[in-house]
Amino acid sequence: MERFEFNYPAAKPLAGRAEAGVVGSGDLEALYEPDTANTLKIIVTTSVDGSHTLWQNFFNRLNALRELPAGHLDINDFGATPGVARLRIEQVFEEAEHAN
Repeated sequence: MERFEFNYPAAKPLAGRAEAGVVGSGDLEALYEPDTANTLKIIVTTSVDGSHTLWQNFFNRLNALRELPAGHLDINDFGATPGVARLRIEQVFEEAEHAN
């Protein structure tokens, strides 16, 4: 298991907390919690050794494609493909945006 931390400049926080996905064979869990800081702090815990550069490139690309929300994003990965990772992260952001 490896653990990485990334920080990106961020816009306003989303409305509430959210969770998407389930850690399991080939999947990923994303948990978002809003914060008033102008940063999105990302913690990735993964079963895939040596994947720091892949995750960094993934988040650099996501940051270039969309405005990231302020807060904390915890990723628990069990070998998810980049497509599944993007889906789970978009799901957790959408759910948090509409939270009450």
